[in-house]
Amino acid sequence: MHVLPYVNEPYDTFTSPAAQEEMRAALAEVRSQFGQTYPAVIGGKRVQRDALIVSTNPSAPSEVVGKASRATREDAEAALDAAWKAFDSWKLWKQEDRSRVMLKAAAIMRRRKRELEAWLVYEIGKNWVEASAEVAEMIDFTEYYARQALRHVGGLGHLNAFPGEENQSFYIPLGAGLTIAPWNFPMALMTGMTVGAVVVGNTVVCKPAEDTVVAIAKMAEIFEEAGLPPGVINYLPGLGSEVGSYLVEHPRTRFINFTGSLATGKRINEAAAKVGEGQRWFKRVFLELGGKDAILVDETADLDAAALGVIQSAYGYQGQKCSACSRLVIVDSVYDRLIERVVERAKSLRVAAAETNPDMGPVCNLAQDAKVREYLGIGRSEGKLLVGGRRMDGDGFFFEPTVFGDVAPTARLAQEEVFGPVVAAIRVKNFDEGLAVVNNTVYGLTGALYSRDRARIELARREFHVGNLYFNRKCSGALAGVQPFGGFNLTGTDTKTGGPDYLLQFLQMKSVAERL
Repeated sequence: MHVLPYVNEPYDTFTSPAAQEEMRAALAEVRSQFGQTYPAVIGGKRVQRDALIVSTNPSAPSEVVGKASRATREDAEAALDAAWKAFDSWKLWKQEDRSRVMLKAAAIMRRRKRELEAWLVYEIGKNWVEASAEVAEMIDFTEYYARQALRHVGGLGHLNAFPGEENQSFYIPLGAGLTIAPWNFPMALMTGMTVGAVVVGNTVVCKPAEDTVVAIAKMAEIFEEAGLPPGVINYLPGLGSEVGSYLVEHPRTRFINFTGSLATGKRINEAAAKVGEGQRWFKRVFLELGGKDAILVDETADLDAAALGVIQSAYGYQGQKCSACSRLVIVDSVYDRLIERVVERAKSLRVAAAETNPDMGPVCNLAQDAKVREYLGIGRSEGKLLVGGRRMDGDGFFFEPTVFGDVAPTARLAQEEVFGPVVAAIRVKNFDEGLAVVNNTVYGLTGALYSRDRARIELARREFHVGNLYFNRKCSGALAGVQPFGGFNLTGTDTKTGGPDYLLQFLQMKSVAERL
């Protein structure tokens, strides 16, 4: 199978009038579809229940973006059955044919790009650029994994020969698994988690976050349109405490791919470790959890570039990224000068309804609203409020971009994930102390160093303990195929999404020897 070389899908910054007009038209079209109900899709069949999950617009919570059938445990059982039934035939498809379906899905995503972006604007409050970047990442994962899967065809070519025997080793898929995606990057992450498993022959039950049931319904539509057989991907909207927990503990769930909070990830890991009655394997569990990401700035840094990188990292999508900068660690001699630049930039950010394409939209839901409010109170007791600090008036879940200064490295604001537009600025004596501070957390996802000192850059390369480290640029925005993404410590299992080894998580090697 011949495919063109992989290149990252570009995202739009909407500087051209034509792109702006396209987006306005897409937003109007998507708004006209508000309030529709999306059934579960199990084995290719639509399943509707009376109980519904209601998804609202965080910019205007009274607006219902869509509703989804609230799946039951019986539905979860049926979805797992459907996945195993589909596995029997899907695992036998030629890899070229499975990859071809994924490339077809990517082409559909590309054609529907503006529509998909508009759904993200309304359902989770992303501005136009953030929405465009997510859809581009959705396409990237699909294109990249379709190509990477072709590398695993034909077995291994580097085995040593043994006289009198023919020896072969090759990969086979695991079986039917569960993917649970978060609300902050629903289309990109659910697509990547799902495609990574199914492109090499597995089947999945997709359990979306309750806030993004429409986004994942659209994803499921695309794979169905691309020709994926019924049951390979099963769309199961439901509550985590009901269908999610049930499938995590189920003895016939072969693997679990979860992205979300540390607290939920710990529960999943513990539950999945138990071998249930009739279970014939140890479940594979892949976890991408939280972060408490730091940008370290020393006295040699370009302070204007550092200030821009902090603003981009901290307030892109309202700080609701596991890679967002939430700790700003600054060497004392440049602390005041950098803080002045960061505060000035933060004050200039426009906060408004996501459909108007502001710098910052709303946080995702009422629970995040309450959480950010709580940490604003904690910040006032642990640091000096330098800018922001206010929940804005109105129905939407809007907050000012906020910085608290002179926060202690061990303070709650410097240790706990806020997942909102709140930064803890920490003053350190020198670079060495700063490096110790950035590593003083249970997380280890992303980080950045702004410095012109080559020796310090090389030391950080070795000792800044995160899965994704950046020098003299923002600490968010990893690209599939360019910066494999995943973290250390309690951030998760470091599966490195978008990396050349990711698909191996969903395969097992079989070795066969025949005496000649």
